[in-house]
Amino acid sequence: MTTTAAFVRSRGTLAELLSGRSNGIGLIRLCLALGVVMSHSKPLGFGANDLGYHLFDRQTNVGTMAVYGFFVLSGLLITRSARRTGLIRYAWHRCLRILPGLWVCLLITALVVAPLVALREWGSIDGYFSDPWAPGGPFAYLQANWWTGVRQYGIEGLFAKTTPWGREGNGSVFNGALWSLKYEMFCYVVVGVLAATAVLRQARRFLLFLTVALYLSIFSDWWSSGQFSGPASTAAWTFDAPLLGVMSFHWIVYLGFLFAFGATLDLYRERVPINDALGVGSAVALGLSLLFGGFFVIGLPAFAYLLIWLSVRMPRRLHWVGRKNDYSYGIYIYGFVFQQVMASLGWSRWGYVPFVLMSIAAAWTAAFLSWKLVERPALRLKDWTPGFVARRSRQALPVEQQSAAAEEPTVPAPRVDAPTEEIPQQTGTLVPGR
Repeated sequence: MTTTAAFVRSRGTLAELLSGRSNGIGLIRLCLALGVVMSHSKPLGFGANDLGYHLFDRQTNVGTMAVYGFFVLSGLLITRSARRTGLIRYAWHRCLRILPGLWVCLLITALVVAPLVALREWGSIDGYFSDPWAPGGPFAYLQANWWTGVRQYGIEGLFAKTTPWGREGNGSVFNGALWSLKYEMFCYVVVGVLAATAVLRQARRFLLFLTVALYLSIFSDWWSSGQFSGPASTAAWTFDAPLLGVMSFHWIVYLGFLFAFGATLDLYRERVPINDALGVGSAVALGLSLLFGGFFVIGLPAFAYLLIWLSVRMPRRLHWVGRKNDYSYGIYIYGFVFQQVMASLGWSRWGYVPFVLMSIAAAWTAAFLSWKLVERPALRLKDWTPGFVARRSRQALPVEQQSAAAEEPTVPAPRVDAPTEEIPQQTGTLVPGR
């Protein structure tokens, strides 16, 4: 690449430089998912704090930062999806990306993994299905968690005495990683409302003001804590949202800010500079804030910009990652389950690194099967339209257009062999996904 080309690439706008399928988002999402597995290996395998908790001066950890990163990228990509599709199609796409994979994961957990765990812990599965709808039962687990809101974490008290996580006082927990899905779904709903009310197209300043307001709330939270470093103070109140379950105001503000930050970058993409100096500066600011304090007011926005900058500046030879096969969601939703199983078997006795490698291998295998057998087949339905809707649409066309449509050859639906949050060619629109 010539010096001039490198200069242009590093000093363009987001609209100019992130408008095709060639980007680093797939690799970043994969790294974030693996970061969650690595971070969870500490508490699940050894009863310790998450990876990086003490290194980052108790402000955050690697797993939580990975969740932060997912919300930044989702904000950018989902907003583009909402702008290019109608509300019903947008909701359909969102459900196809999240729910089929989640539902199969829940079914496998409650009807396959948990009975095997019960067989090991109890010596038999007698009583496991005796009253499955009772609180704590397997069917109650499915019903409680079907719509992303985790209302029941454990099943029949399993893992409570056989895992470090359970013995540390958390009781029976099969999949604690699912906690963030309800906040992502909440953000999807908000974006859908903004799209339906034309805010995204005609009043984009509203989202900018919302992002600033959420940041000021975080700043106020940090300032009122009276300390430069340490964990963020947690707002006391919660509310019970339909289907999603109990929502924490604290996480709505913090995750909502990151999602809104990514959404704002997309809406103002023609004004957002992609500059190497800003990218390197963001990395430095993030590192210093993690080590010495001020992460929530300095590190969070720096981390958000750093991810977008990396998406553009990632070497082209790495852009293939996630383009055809997106395993990040599967790794995220299955990793916790298999780590709990391995911890109950005592496999953490070989040390942290072997436990991490086994956790990644198990999560990757489950993610591979989930993508091939569940997620990608579900995404092939993204352009499906109910027959009565299609007929009604054809009847609404003028007669000459109906005749022309009838004479056109049928074009097969495009293959879904690209990552669910890729950015299609040309205009920067995208296919939705988490």
